[in-house]
Amino acid sequence: MGIKIVIAGAGIGGLCAALALRKKGFDLAVYEQSAELSEVGTGLQLSPNAMHVLARLNVADEIKTLGFQPSAAVMRHYQTGTHYFSVPLGASATEKYAADYLHIHRADLHTTLYNACIEEGVSIHLGDAVLGYQLHDNGMSIEFESGTQVQADLLVGADGIKSKVQACMLGEAPAEFTGQVAWRGTVKASKLPKNLVKPKANLWVGPGQHFVSYYLRGGDLVNFVAVQERDDWRKESWNEAGDINELKSAFKGWHPEVTELLGAAESCFLWALFDRKPLNQWVDKHVALLGDACHPMLPFLAQGAAMAIEDSYALAHCLASNLPIPAALEKYQNLRLARTKGIQLGARKNAGLYHMSTPTNQAKLAVLLGLSKLGLSDALAAKQLDGIYGYNLPKDLG
Repeated sequence: MGIKIVIAGAGIGGLCAALALRKKGFDLAVYEQSAELSEVGTGLQLSPNAMHVLARLNVADEIKTLGFQPSAAVMRHYQTGTHYFSVPLGASATEKYAADYLHIHRADLHTTLYNACIEEGVSIHLGDAVLGYQLHDNGMSIEFESGTQVQADLLVGADGIKSKVQACMLGEAPAEFTGQVAWRGTVKASKLPKNLVKPKANLWVGPGQHFVSYYLRGGDLVNFVAVQERDDWRKESWNEAGDINELKSAFKGWHPEVTELLGAAESCFLWALFDRKPLNQWVDKHVALLGDACHPMLPFLAQGAAMAIEDSYALAHCLASNLPIPAALEKYQNLRLARTKGIQLGARKNAGLYHMSTPTNQAKLAVLLGLSKLGLSDALAAKQLDGIYGYNLPKDLG
């Protein structure tokens, strides 16, 4: 199309943007600071709103063969196992939303997107990070860690919560530690008692912490995410190898389905959860932000990857609309701001609910238990998720 695009970051958002833009015919190159592409061995959830985009990009069928389709999403009490709600997924979600709800290993999704980009002829450069940019009358120059400069028509900042592109656009503003950490890991299903982990998106909520488990790779692996409130994170690294014994101790006394799963775990990673306030600006003439670079998501609605995937499709659509680049980027920003802000803030609210953090949240959970006994909580929870899962961006954009 005659427009030269540079994408900073080759994570899920960056690769998805590259694939979406390449399929629209754009000339682009991806630059990644890491010397090799890799994803930590944990899982993520792909809800129907993300799968609609991946289907339009012709990778949904392969992703389905690599993932696991849960039968329901269930929230339960951390000790008694009492259900707060259960929302049908599986075939019910596919019929309701016209797309699947899947669990997938991050590495499997990343590899699928990478291979699709290579097949489309996307140029991916490793070991060189974008440091910043300078706008000119007829384009822009992009500065790299290696000391080189590249001339381009458009820069996409998909370089994560520590985004250098965002810092260049809006000024340095460090992300804020939320007072929570997330332990993540996987366990081979063959090491666990049969049927210990239900084939669902399992959420256990308790005082100051919560626990999530679900299957990956057709049921061969069980993924877990254990979030704990802590105010003692003083380390420079945001993620590191975790102490598995410390994790097991933190969830001692929880339901046997949790403790037996952790009992079989041999290792884990530990993430400090950082956050930013929703931004009102994502674009700067010939520069656009995407994914965690503009709306980092806490993992309490499982929408981080999904929002980056939606961003990618929206960006490609707007740039293909034959508008001047600044106008196309404004259109992209206007299309995405309200939705991502709502989900960002919704995820924050869920943190308090999941951790019974205030008398108000404790009262909400008590009401939810009462509704569950009356058979009313499932419909209420499903209705709240409809606005997220029922969003079909490719259909809406035409």
